[in-house]
Formats: sequence, structure tokens, C-alpha cells
Amino acid sequence: MPPVQFDEVTRGPRQRAAVIVAHPDDETLWCGGYILTHPEFQWRVVTLCRAQDTDRAPKFRQVLRQLGAEGEMADLDDEPNQSPLSAGQLQETIIRLLAGASYNLILTHGPRGEYTHHRRHEECCRSVVELWHAGLINTGQLWLFAYEDGGRAYLPRVHDGADRREMLPESVWLEKRRLITEVYGYGAGSWEAKTTPREEGFWCFDSAQAAVKRTALWEQQS
Repeated sequence: MPPVQFDEVTRGPRQRAAVIVAHPDDETLWCGGYILTHPEFQWRVVTLCRAQDTDRAPKFRQVLRQLGAEGEMADLDDEPNQSPLSAGQLQETIIRLLAGASYNLILTHGPRGEYTHHRRHEECCRSVVELWHAGLINTGQLWLFAYEDGGRAYLPRVHDGADRREMLPESVWLEKRRLITEVYGYGAGSWEAKTTPREEGFWCFDSAQAAVKRTALWEQQS
């Protein structure tokens, strides 16, 4: 699928893009390079969890400033046992966080998460796809993060079947890694720092019907 085309000829209002993730730092790990290399978008980055986290919430706001993005956080349950959240609660939260805007592009988690396995990532993906299909969120394209870890056999990397994959310039990757280590504060030997992918990948959809069909197939195969 070709990349999103930008309105450079008419010089009209900036196109809008949103990132919907479960936690602060997911936006940087899985698509931080794309945000950094596409300042022509007006970015809105939102998280489902950790609004009351006195460590991560202020760091998230600092990262947004450095990404040139606006954003908001919700505070859905994120306890270690990861009990399922209701579809209604998830969808209401996502609609509120998107603030009624229409978007040219939305990025979010993949249907199996980015590693094995995180329920909140998977719930986030499912809810966004269902909302798009129901006409309750408005976007021209939806891109899902396309990573896998071989059932914890290795650090997350771009899935071989990704529709779009891009190797970041070294300077962009280093800035992305700096946000993870210096702003979020993860040590150089941490899982987050070691994971921070230089290559980013996405499954890309320009119709809700295609997204529903493909994600349903993936879930059947899991």
C-alpha cells in the first residue's frame, strides 16, 4: 500500500493523525520514528492507561512536547493480572480520547500485540477496528503495528508479512532511543531499551471492512 499522501499543493490545514496505545512509551517504541519523520501531520497521541501514574504520566507529557504532539491519557485498569475490560468501557474511552475529530491516519496496536502477550494491546486493537467499522471513529486509513517476538524467542521485530516496513535513519533511531532511555528513564540494559526497534512495520488498511476481515482471520489462527 502506498504511503499517505499529504496536501502540499493547496497548503491547506495540516492533516491530522492519531496514535492510540495502551501505555505511555508504546507510542515511542512502536511508531516513534514515524511520528518524528512526519511533522507535517498534526499529531494526537492518547493512552488508555496510567493517567494517575506519578512516574509515567509526566514523562509521557514531556515526550509529547519533544514529538511536537498533543495528547491525553485515560486511567483504565492496568494491574498485573490484566483482567479483561468490557468492550463498552474501552470503546467509550477511545471515543472520548479522540475528542470528536476526524483523522487522515490512525495508528494503533496489532491484534496480537507486539510481543507475547499483552491483553491491553490486543483489546486496544480490537476496539479501534470495531469502532471504525461501526462508523464511530472517522479516519481515512488505519495502520496496525506489525511486530512479533516468536513466542518470546527473541526481542520484538517487524513481522515478515507487514504491509509497510521502514528502516529509520540512524539519527531518528537514536532520538527514539533517547526518548526511551533519557525521558522515560529505562536503563540501557532494560527490555525497552534493547527492544526499541530501528525498523518499524505496519499493517495498513484504507477500509474498515478489510481491517475487520483480516484481524478476524489472525484471531482465528492464534
